[in-house]
Amino acid sequence: MNSSTGPRLPRRTLLAAAATGAGMLALGACSTVPAPRRRDPVANPAPGRAIADAKRSLLLQFLAHPDDDLYFMNPDTRRVLEAGTPVVSVYVTAGEANGVNHPPGHPRPKPDKAAYVSARQQGLRQAYATLLGLPKFSKWQRTVLTLRGEKQAELNTLSHGDRHVELVFVNVSVNASRNRPAMTALWEDRGMTQRTIVADNSPVEKASSYDYDELVGALTGLLDHYSPTVVQTLDPDPDIQNSPDRFRKKDSEQPGYSDHPDHTAVACFSWAALIRWVAENAEQNKPLPRFAATVFRGYYNHHWPKNLPKSVLMKKAGTLVPYGGDVAWDCGNPAGCGDYGVGQWRPLENWKGWVNSTNYRYPGPQLTTHQQGGSLFAHGVLGLRLVRWRAAANGGWGAPEDLGGGPLAPVLGQAVLKDGGQLLFALRYAALGGHGGPNHREIVQYDGRAWTSLGAPEKRPDRTRRLGVPVAVTAGDGRVHLFVRNAAKSVSTRVRDTSGTWGPWRDLDGPDGDSASLPRTNKRGLSPIDGIGPGNGDGIQDGLSAITDATGLVHLFAAARTHVRHWAQTAPGAPVALVPENRTPAPGSLPRALAHPDGSLGVLYRGPVKAALTSVRPDGTPLHGPSFPGYGPVSALPDPAGPVLLGRDEQGVLRLRSAKGRSSARSGGTCVGTPALLRTAAGAPTVVGLGADATPWSWRP
Repeated sequence: MNSSTGPRLPRRTLLAAAATGAGMLALGACSTVPAPRRRDPVANPAPGRAIADAKRSLLLQFLAHPDDDLYFMNPDTRRVLEAGTPVVSVYVTAGEANGVNHPPGHPRPKPDKAAYVSARQQGLRQAYATLLGLPKFSKWQRTVLTLRGEKQAELNTLSHGDRHVELVFVNVSVNASRNRPAMTALWEDRGMTQRTIVADNSPVEKASSYDYDELVGALTGLLDHYSPTVVQTLDPDPDIQNSPDRFRKKDSEQPGYSDHPDHTAVACFSWAALIRWVAENAEQNKPLPRFAATVFRGYYNHHWPKNLPKSVLMKKAGTLVPYGGDVAWDCGNPAGCGDYGVGQWRPLENWKGWVNSTNYRYPGPQLTTHQQGGSLFAHGVLGLRLVRWRAAANGGWGAPEDLGGGPLAPVLGQAVLKDGGQLLFALRYAALGGHGGPNHREIVQYDGRAWTSLGAPEKRPDRTRRLGVPVAVTAGDGRVHLFVRNAAKSVSTRVRDTSGTWGPWRDLDGPDGDSASLPRTNKRGLSPIDGIGPGNGDGIQDGLSAITDATGLVHLFAAARTHVRHWAQTAPGAPVALVPENRTPAPGSLPRALAHPDGSLGVLYRGPVKAALTSVRPDGTPLHGPSFPGYGPVSALPDPAGPVLLGRDEQGVLRLRSAKGRSSARSGGTCVGTPALLRTAAGAPTVVGLGADATPWSWRP
């Protein structure tokens, strides 16, 4: 079935309106590599820009390969699509590999890259037709899309009711160049160009070629064309992962890092395009694009506990069944009916476990909230910049106010001071440059008046790229403790005294980390604990939870592989230090600390591959916690009758459990990422989230 109904999107030509350079922000020269020979639009962090109006919602996701969205971005993409938001998926590479589409149990065919590319794209059409609620062999409209620079891509379009999907195949070849992955070389090497592959049976008749600037320009043109309100990308800054070569190659990872090299390079190109899009609009005195960004981990999923319970996993993996297809299917595409090695539930049998988790690169609520002067404010990142909204009396929200500071990662940290003031913290893309240009991150602070760089706990630029989301809390003595996951997968901290002066960065575990509780692993590096995955040392995941106890002492919690790690102060003004005695069960989701009305602390999270909620004291003593099955992180508020809980059930629906056990539901597809839970001045639990139209919403059951 092919329906022509659904949202009308802009015309199909994306010719450049202006000549621009590479879409990146370069704030300094590299000492060993000359500055790139081009002029780039600069992302001006100054505040006060106009922000585009919210007209309609649209999700655009940048992928390296066909199937990256199905493995790493679902169930989020599925939720948004089912809620009626149009989805545009941009596949930057052809993903042709060696050109062999081998159906298990059949003779190995000869390599045919154009046919394999066509078969993988047919698999995507089958998968998304199923997500639209249509038969998998539904007929798509297939046309040629002209990009900036007169490049050509294939565009596939299908609608059903209020659901609409567009697939854009840019098809840059992944063939290795100069003994390096092609996309890595295209990002890093000057003079490098890479041709596209024309898939069998495609309406595109001629190949294009791209250099660095042309690819950034093409992706920027797609952003300008579609004007998405939500952008999803892969991880531009994956974890350091020093696996032995024999393991790394089997894991399909790049040397030194826990992801595929194409994922990293395409994510860098995607963020360069986002930065350029914002900068172009600023240079042309246009309102800044109104979009929220979400970044997903890739092969990281292989190295950490699996966080999807069986019911959610089966639904996610089920989308890969029509993508993988079957050689016996009659799909109408002579080149093939899917990526056969992925068909028939094979991702569930793959020891790499990519499908078994979905992880945000920047975990945490998309919005922070703050009550001051009788008003409720929300802060978030739109167009890579800090914005502020004020809640209206009618339950809605006013227009966003641009506070600048960009380009920022999408999740903020905050601390409320003793005088009621607020400090906001963000991870900033201080420089994002290909061709050997600067590429590093920094932590920044906004105090309501001005921005201040707090630098980074890492000295080497490459290591600053591994930093996590800043988390902060104000101690009882008025000092502000700032925490961030570092490149060693541990925690670094800075402390602000009551005069406003920041101390130096300090590593909580010392330079060598804490190795006292490393899990025993077999020769393959696999932990014997079900759902934990292969050994990765005993570092911690991002998604820290900081809190003060009844005496004002600071406590910090983080998900290690086999337990929840706990740091705490022993006295006012003392440094935060590791608490060694810890028997908490292994976490699957990220932990959330909770201060109970009796003054004690608790920690809430879900175990690996489990829907049930775990509730323990910091030392691991079990608590009689409420029943709250689901997946993903849980937020909590203390109450004498029992904690108020917010999270997603196994269907992805947002649920708020009251202190007395009553449950209220709201469609999860209307929320980007994770919502925030707060108690208003009137005492009512309230949920504040960012909608797919890049506008806040409030929910007070």
